[in-house]
Amino acid sequence: MQNAEFIIFYDGGCPLCVKEMRHLKRLDKEGRIQFENINEPDFNERYPDVDIAKANQYLHGQTRSGDMLYGLDVTHAVWSLVGKGWMIAPLRWPVIRWFADKTYLFFARNRNRISKLLTGEERCSQCSID
Repeated sequence: MQNAEFIIFYDGGCPLCVKEMRHLKRLDKEGRIQFENINEPDFNERYPDVDIAKANQYLHGQTRSGDMLYGLDVTHAVWSLVGKGWMIAPLRWPVIRWFADKTYLFFARNRNRISKLLTGEERCSQCSID
């Protein structure tokens, strides 16, 4: 990990995922988040402990101390780092959390079809967050 406090592992072939990463990167004025595309050719070499197949099923993230977070916990962590965690904090509240996690997993499984509906693109070959 560079000097970042958190690494987010994202699907760089998903137009919606890339759109969110671009937005986060713009908000991350202090460089607290390191963005890693799981589709990069050398990803496995650099992050051998991250299972790409699982990272392709749901969002993965890693804290500076090495702890792994998944799904909406990653989303809450990165949005908190850019000062916007309050916007999604309710999704981590005990009763809402269960429903939010189920909804997130549905979204994650169907993100390519949802992306097609919302952006006109199901996948992109050269998506970049820069």
